[in-house]
Parts: sequence; C-alpha cells; structure tokens
Amino acid sequence: QVQLVESGGGLVQPGGSLRLSCAGSGFTFSKNVLNWVRQAPGKGLEWVSGISRGGGSTSYTDSVKGRFIIFRDNDKNTLYLQMNNLKPEDTAVYYCAMTKSVLGWKTLQSLSNFDWMGQGTQVTVSS
Repeated sequence: QVQLVESGGGLVQPGGSLRLSCAGSGFTFSKNVLNWVRQAPGKGLEWVSGISRGGGSTSYTDSVKGRFIIFRDNDKNTLYLQMNNLKPEDTAVYYCAMTKSVLGWKTLQSLSNFDWMGQGTQVTVSS
C-alpha cells in the first residue's frame, strides 16, 4: 500500500535551516504530483508547496516563497523540502501528501485534507 515517511524535523533557531525528506513506496513515485502540507498547533491543515511529476513545475504558498525550496529525486523515490530563514510561525508538523486526482495548484492550496499523508515530522522554530 502507499507509504509516505517523513524525516528531518527538529528544533531550530529563527533564521536557521532544515531539510525535510519524504520517502515514498507502494506506488509509482514518478507518476505522482507531490506536496508538503503543515499543521500548526490549534490550526487546520495548510498546503505549503507542490511539485510536478518530473520536478519542472513547483508552487509555494505566499508565506514561504523565497525561503523554501521543494525538489524531488525520482530515482530515489524521495521528496525534499529545503527550509531556509525559518520563522517561529513555521512551527508545525510537516507532512508529505498526495491526492488521487491531478489538481491545479490553486485547488491544492484550498484543500483541507489529502488522500494520502505520512505520519509527519515536527518542526519547531524557537530561540
């Protein structure tokens, strides 16, 4: 069955960097659009970024543009999120996520749930 396993979270000071990874299995990795979503304490799910099957198209929510970079390695079945200049408001559990249907970036940004998500990795930005 589909498995998405995130790693790389941790505690970092404001202005610091982290790289998250998501290993996928149980499906054809290269044929799926992949996303990073997050959930901050007491808040709903927020779409953060998405990347096309081949990696040539990416999209970001406004609050992370210029700071986060999404990329993928289809040979390794792994999705990444490089997070730079982290802010306290980036504190959340981060998940990689997929949908059954191919959706546009605006639609993905409006979703409150996804068909498949990993178990998540905690990112805490604090001094």
